[in-house]
Amino acid sequence: MSLLNQTIAAIRPLDNEAAWAADARLNSLTKPPGSLGHLEEIVRRYASIRRDSSASFTRGAIAVFVADHGVADENVSAFPQAVTVEMLRNLSNGGAAICVLARRFGYALKIIDVGVRTDTSATPLRDVSYRRIGAGTQNFTSGPAMTHAQATRALETGIEVARELAGSGASLIGIGEMGIANSTSAAALLSAITEIAPDQIVGRGTGLDDAGIRHKIEVVAHALEIHRDTFESRDDAGLAILVALGGFEIAAMAGVCLAGASLDIPVVVDGFIATAAAAVALQFYPRQFEHLFFSHRSSEGGHALVLDHLKVRPILDLDLRLGEGTGAALAMNLIESALDLFHHMATFAGAGVSDKIR
Repeated sequence: MSLLNQTIAAIRPLDNEAAWAADARLNSLTKPPGSLGHLEEIVRRYASIRRDSSASFTRGAIAVFVADHGVADENVSAFPQAVTVEMLRNLSNGGAAICVLARRFGYALKIIDVGVRTDTSATPLRDVSYRRIGAGTQNFTSGPAMTHAQATRALETGIEVARELAGSGASLIGIGEMGIANSTSAAALLSAITEIAPDQIVGRGTGLDDAGIRHKIEVVAHALEIHRDTFESRDDAGLAILVALGGFEIAAMAGVCLAGASLDIPVVVDGFIATAAAAVALQFYPRQFEHLFFSHRSSEGGHALVLDHLKVRPILDLDLRLGEGTGAALAMNLIESALDLFHHMATFAGAGVSDKIR
């Protein structure tokens, strides 16, 4: 059995008993019942995903996958493709936003090159892990973005990374990405999966003007048209959609989502592009979203529409659209704060405070 199939087979339903036990402790704390609002639901879900009524937290980790996209040749980004490798160097040097937040919150940061066009592995960049599937995907306006073997390998790379992070003690994993033109790939994937029209999903990405957005919508619509028969007629629709329209970093993030569920580790999804990865993972395991936290509602494109369609509630709404896992890091810190309240607040009995009388 392949690593991908082993991972999917290992996913178990959430542990409701752990959630009930966590809820009982929440209700014993020195506060009115439910007064911590959604923070209490975060604790219950964390406990049920971890299958741990004590909701213990060890450490957080963030995986940032970096790759290039052939569709960049269609001029769908305000920045040149060279920015991908330049940002890989910036990540390596600790200068990117996610590096600042990871340091601030004490999270392990793993940077993975899964397919940057410019190969720097001969003189490896500091703190970069090289798991290259290829030198970027193909231009999906003229053919599939990748082969089935590449898509499977990218998914399994994400699974391997998640296992490594779990092995190093992580009990909460955030996912992020970087790659010029990956918002085009994400928009195409999300449109294919949700059937929301491209003109409602496509956004400005790196800062396109109005004419640039119109062109990007046309590119996504064209790609959906030429590939629709390919993935609508297949039993393995998730893999077929990924092959047709995906990116190596998006596939790898989907792999992390699946692996987290198999390892009983919550995965925190970043913004628009990471949501596309989560939606891909959903095609492989229909209850995947139970094992995820969606970090924030991005201002990119139709992210809000997509979240509503998928019936998921984001933790934050800060008009972020940077990517890199920045929203995931911020939400992870909030999850950690909720767990601190759960673990360290006094109970009514312990503090000698009278409980409610009715």
